[in-house]
Amino acid sequence: MNKLLLGVLVVAVLAGVYVNSRENNELAVSVVRVERGDVVASVTNTRAGTVDACRRSGIAPSMGGTISGLYVKDGDIVETDQLLLELWNADYKAQLRLSNQDVAAAQSRSRQSCVTSSVAKRKADRLVRLQEKNVASEDAVEAAVGDAESAAAACEASKDAVKVKRAAVEIAQATLERTQLRAPFAGVIAEINGELGEYVTPSPVGVPTPPTVDLIDNSCLYIKAPIDEVDAPEVRAGLKAWVTLDAFKQRRFSGQVRRVAPYVLDLEKQSRTVDVEAVIDDPDMDVLLPGYSADVEVIIDERQGVLYVPTVVVLEDSSVYVIPEAGGLLEKRTIEAGLSNWEQTEIVHGLKEGDFVVRSIDREGVADGAQARVE
Repeated sequence: MNKLLLGVLVVAVLAGVYVNSRENNELAVSVVRVERGDVVASVTNTRAGTVDACRRSGIAPSMGGTISGLYVKDGDIVETDQLLLELWNADYKAQLRLSNQDVAAAQSRSRQSCVTSSVAKRKADRLVRLQEKNVASEDAVEAAVGDAESAAAACEASKDAVKVKRAAVEIAQATLERTQLRAPFAGVIAEINGELGEYVTPSPVGVPTPPTVDLIDNSCLYIKAPIDEVDAPEVRAGLKAWVTLDAFKQRRFSGQVRRVAPYVLDLEKQSRTVDVEAVIDDPDMDVLLPGYSADVEVIIDERQGVLYVPTVVVLEDSSVYVIPEAGGLLEKRTIEAGLSNWEQTEIVHGLKEGDFVVRSIDREGVADGAQARVE
């Protein structure tokens, strides 16, 4: 009896050793399950993009002078044509007042001349009627008619003189406005380079200098980002885009492509790019500031509710390794892939939902028909 029990124990131990040895030698693979979801094909910028304003202007007076009036400060909201600063211009204002007085005097002389012309015209008409009755002499009529025509010409000349004086006013006004800096559009003052009493000069030709006032239209912002020239042909205006910013790492802003530059930049010979501009249509865009760094992901195409697998499990010959859920023989199966990106690949044919696909395809021993178990 003891010998029989001992024999059973030996057989059990040998069987356990055999099973354990088989399991240790059996290939273990990691797997992923074929699921349904959304697959997106997109391209992103090669270098960091920048949030910029649709309109941004560095403005300065068109002539040199001393700042006598500074009516805004950094951060102020201004309206179109609002006066921002003024150079010393007392002489130009005096010239403008003088020109306006010249207009008033010319208008008075014109009225006097035209009244004289009207009187002369009535006198000439009266003598013409008397001549018809043989009461007035021909010489008197001719003299009266000539005086009337001369007076009429003087009246027209005086009116032209008024126009000349008004033109002089416009010249004086334009000269005065050269000393005044006004906002070309509504926006926010980003920076002022100047103080009361300082002398400012316009930038010489070819020599850039800081603008006196940096004005930004923050009602319209966009992101400008470089896309690799290889990806550029797929990008077009109107495509959906997602914008992420370093300043808001946990947020993603929706938007769309508004423009693709019609030229290639070769700032880096080995990495040529095409600038893409995207606008943000997210209602929370008020938190953005011009100058933020940003990344743009342009959605080229999108599939919803399709079968997909991680792109890393697909071999170069468009095949995958499939394994039964409980383990068994590996099967190399050819698939038809649809939309694909770096992370996901759409499965059109060859797999069904719930199939187990080998993820560890680079593990030694992974081959068609190999015995394997799921880790």
